[in-house]
Amino acid sequence: MPLAVGERTALPERVAHHATRVLRLRSGDGLTLFNGAGGEYSARITAVERARVSVEVRHWLAVERESTLSITLVQALQAGEKMDLTVQKAVELGVDRIVPVISRRSVVRLADERAQRRLEHWRGVVTAACEQCGRNRLPEVAAPESLEEWLSRAPQPGAVRLMLAPAARCSLATLPAPVAGAHVELLIGAEGGLAPEEMQLASRCGFLSLRLGPRILRTETAGLAALAAIQFLWGDLKEEVTDV
Repeated sequence: MPLAVGERTALPERVAHHATRVLRLRSGDGLTLFNGAGGEYSARITAVERARVSVEVRHWLAVERESTLSITLVQALQAGEKMDLTVQKAVELGVDRIVPVISRRSVVRLADERAQRRLEHWRGVVTAACEQCGRNRLPEVAAPESLEEWLSRAPQPGAVRLMLAPAARCSLATLPAPVAGAHVELLIGAEGGLAPEEMQLASRCGFLSLRLGPRILRTETAGLAALAAIQFLWGDLKEEVTDV
């Protein structure tokens, strides 16, 4: 929603419900607002009337919480609530783009209106995750497409392209840190992993196979573990002070 210092406005219905029913905020309480484009606003609740919450926008704060590392998570569609969990936690771990892809072993198949509904749902998950973790820039969620279609496009210049494979010889610890401003693309398979032909295609498109420890991780664990390791080695989780 548009925000400006000195403005009085009503919170969107979902945000108003969260403020009053979950956070138990009342008239006179302070809160922080953001519009997804960076920075945030301090505000004060001026009135609570049933489902309507009115606020006064008071100050602009030039706060940034984005990672120094630009990461795209290319995630093969997962079944059930696993995809929601992956999207939510990936946002908390600082990715700036999520690309849902349909791989040969994906149990879920999306097309047309169903794909659009899921896309809007995931974008809602992203917004809620940003509210929870304090990010004020919304990561992008791309429309679902086949892995082959996504791989057919040229990568960003200088992108570091990584995919997990239990039999790989390389590990993250053996790789040099990307140059400043580099972009990292992480490809994760579905429940059955990537098919051999998909891994061969990804390899031809510049993806390097990595192993992440001696154990085989589930799809909902693999991507998040890799993101955490990448952010620790190359991103902002290596900072000395971390809020928990």
